[in-house]
Amino acid sequence: MTSRPRTLRLGSGAGYSGDRIEPAVELAEYGNIDYLIFECLAERTIAQAQMERLHYPERGFDPLLEERMRRVLPHMHDASGARRFRIITNMGAANPQEAARVVCRVAAGLGIHGLKVATVTGDDVLEQIRQEKFTPLDNGTTPFMLGERLVSANVYLGAEGMVRALQQGADVVITGRVADPALFLAPQVLEFGLSWSDWGALGKATVVGHLLECAGQITGGYFADPGFKDVSGLARLGFPIAEVSESGRTVITKVAGSGGCVTQQTCAEQLVYEIHDPSAYITPDVTADFSTVAFEQEGIDRVVVHGGGGSAKPERLKVSVGYLDGYVGEGQISYGGPGALSRGELARQVVLERLRIAGVKADAIRSDLIGVDALYGGGLERMVSEPPEIRLRVAARCATPEDALRIGREVEALYTNGPAGGGGATKTMRQSLAIASMLWPADHVQIHVHMEISP
Repeated sequence: MTSRPRTLRLGSGAGYSGDRIEPAVELAEYGNIDYLIFECLAERTIAQAQMERLHYPERGFDPLLEERMRRVLPHMHDASGARRFRIITNMGAANPQEAARVVCRVAAGLGIHGLKVATVTGDDVLEQIRQEKFTPLDNGTTPFMLGERLVSANVYLGAEGMVRALQQGADVVITGRVADPALFLAPQVLEFGLSWSDWGALGKATVVGHLLECAGQITGGYFADPGFKDVSGLARLGFPIAEVSESGRTVITKVAGSGGCVTQQTCAEQLVYEIHDPSAYITPDVTADFSTVAFEQEGIDRVVVHGGGGSAKPERLKVSVGYLDGYVGEGQISYGGPGALSRGELARQVVLERLRIAGVKADAIRSDLIGVDALYGGGLERMVSEPPEIRLRVAARCATPEDALRIGREVEALYTNGPAGGGGATKTMRQSLAIASMLWPADHVQIHVHMEISP
């Protein structure tokens, strides 16, 4: 039977797939944590992982999985061999079971034998929805209409599978697509024995998950804005820890001496990050209520979280669908010195006219003068001062790779065909992977837990 600590310490080891590794190691070494949780899966990330697995069946998990495990597993046990913390992560992406085998090999290589690595599957619903003709995607099509262009379909799972894995004694739990806050909800459900129908408690626990899911964003990373919101030590930003008591009291903090800060303001900014209706933050486990959340500064880098609640979970779950959407060609070239803006504008006109002359067919095309109108288009007043340098970027999505390749070639040809002084030209072409969403009945989803043990 699992012993229930009075206070649970949850460490957030990553806020996205490519996040820094050192802050996670710092949490493992000095955070005195009970769980180290890596949130590494965005919608496009898992679609890309599915693409990789199609070409290489032994891949499709997070590219930093092996390195992260090699760095943190040595800290998982104390000198007596007792487990100090467990790991939960969605780094399995499109291939959790192969990811588990990798973790077992890393553990064995480190001399860690008998490590129990669980995988949670059931999020991959591609074959279930492939022939779906009536449930629409948010782009107006249906999975059936996409035909062979359909690449992936992953439903957002909740915390149930992770809790089952932890109950089976897993040291490491690896998932594919799950709701980000669910990674942090699972240990709270297990350790505090939360009921799956106690919506208020599940909602409060989901608030904790949402605050921690982006790692360094809440410790001052995304918050930093020099001159307005100064944050020191960004180069060695510490990642957050949530101290959660069985009574529901929560404190957000970080490892003492690490960079960044935890304040009421950093917490408030993270709370409203990527939410639509604060009173109805929909997850597979609960519809959480953030509208009553308040923060209190208890000390340096210690913020108490008050409030939060929830109501019943939804009956349909979000499915992220990936599909092939043609090819994207791109070219860039720079102009510097007096007249740089005029030459950049002329270069843009030349490329667009050349694409028309060549009969290049594009579903969408855009051209930017980086430093002038790349972010806001023509929506801002024209700058009055001459910029010292300009970089032209032309990109287009085309149905064929031949047309897409022509984009970069026309930009590169500006070298000798004018205007004057172009340099640093680059060109790329890639297959375009688009993302759409749909809703799917929750009772159609089957969750499975598998266990691997390091030799």
